Amino acid sequence: MTRFDQLYKELITRVYLEGEDVFSDRTGFSTKALPGVTFEIHPAQGFPLLTLRKIPIKLFCAEVVWMITGQKDLTFVRQFTSIWDDFAEADGTMETAYGYRWREHFGRDQLLDLVEHLRAEPTSRQGVVVMWDPASDGLLAPKKKNVPCPFTWTANIIANKLNLHLIIRSNDMMLGNPHDTAGFALLQAMLAQELGVEVGKLTISISHAHIYEGHYDQVGELLERDEHVHAEILCRLPENAFQRAMQADASLVEELFKMFKDQYAPAPPVKKMQIAL
Repeated sequence: MTRFDQLYKELITRVYLEGEDVFSDRTGFSTKALPGVTFEIHPAQGFPLLTLRKIPIKLFCAEVVWMITGQKDLTFVRQFTSIWDDFAEADGTMETAYGYRWREHFGRDQLLDLVEHLRAEPTSRQGVVVMWDPASDGLLAPKKKNVPCPFTWTANIIANKLNLHLIIRSNDMMLGNPHDTAGFALLQAMLAQELGVEVGKLTISISHAHIYEGHYDQVGELLERDEHVHAEILCRLPENAFQRAMQADASLVEELFKMFKDQYAPAPPVKKMQIAL
């Protein structure tokens, strides 16, 4: 197993065995849930792409490129996946799209400002990017199709390494977590390349880590997979990856996919898991 495989097994074991039984009024499903789960990864030593089961590589690659474009229109990402269609408005847009929140929604380009800020002031501790809009998300606001689960992240440079800290309010540990982890590790790598620094630590903090009752059989299957041997996966980005992503370069998605796929020999997939909407 890779470093991330072992870490992930420990995470889902904790949630499954120590989590409280919590019924979700919103989804209508029971879960095993733990509050305040934090873990650390060093992606330069091994990219956190889960190999205990097969996950769709092109999906997270396409999403990261789409996020960097800052678009809320789903046209670009629909070339590669239809996963966001359930959250789309009638006009094919998603107001809560992470990249749109980074680059447009709050009246400033947080993502490009972050790059320029850290380029000008590498020792800054103010590299904060937000997706959560307190004027319209959560609390007593009207319900909407989607509100951001990862709601903020920070970036800083220490010892010439870019560190990223992601905070997630709610995380489906079987479906969402491997996908979010790989996606933000890829974003971190692209930002580090753009800034001309190395990739540092990725820290992920989850306020509500849960496993849905419909995924318990699949958890049991993964926990039994002790013999899967896999070399560490390394992220070797094409040149100018961040700039190409900003230009919505679809060929970049294919290059990223091939780079990971050539190193990826996962264990078989588990039984299909239902997404709780």
